[in-house]
Amino acid sequence: MRLGQPVATIYRILITLESRRYVEVNSDTQEWHVGSQVYRMGAAFLRRSDVVELSRPVMRSLMAETGETSNLGIEKSGKVLFVSQVETQKSIRAFFPPGTLSPMHASGIGKALLSAYDDNRLERFLRAVSLDPFTETTLISREGLIADLRVARDRGFALDDEERTVGMRCIASCIRNTYGEVVAGISISGPTNRLPDDKIEELGVQVKKAAEEISSRLGAP
Repeated sequence: MRLGQPVATIYRILITLESRRYVEVNSDTQEWHVGSQVYRMGAAFLRRSDVVELSRPVMRSLMAETGETSNLGIEKSGKVLFVSQVETQKSIRAFFPPGTLSPMHASGIGKALLSAYDDNRLERFLRAVSLDPFTETTLISREGLIADLRVARDRGFALDDEERTVGMRCIASCIRNTYGEVVAGISISGPTNRLPDDKIEELGVQVKKAAEEISSRLGAP
């Protein structure tokens, strides 16, 4: 035996595991397989290990690396619901306490989530919402928003360029689950002077890597 244990010992262990449904035996071939209880244990782990819990260490690291507030949001009834935040210690900072709702078309996380929509789902979304203006740079035309979402999809992160609040920018990327489905978005937010044009690409890559790390923790392929 490769385990260095007598056959009789291994057999007794298997019988015990079988009685608890951790393994099953094919009576015809005498081959042993993983049992149904293992699946239930795995499902319980996935339910317990939610995106908020698994995101916190990555959010703290992202805040430390970029110096900007890190946010976590999910889609809720056609809007972004912020569910977690790690604040920077700098005096000027973005503040989205858990429970805050924000329009998707004027949010970094919202646009990141929208960029993952297929054409049919995006069309349904655009028919159902009003693209209200909040600043002079808010994308309020279908064509402008769709073009911006294509850019976000291609580069792997979305940018809210003072589209919700004058003087503030947000860079966001999608988080995926074990099935490859988009379940949340992570972002950094800060004043435009700390997120200037020449740093957007570098910071976007950092946010994208953070999203990939959380996705990996969730079991994404």
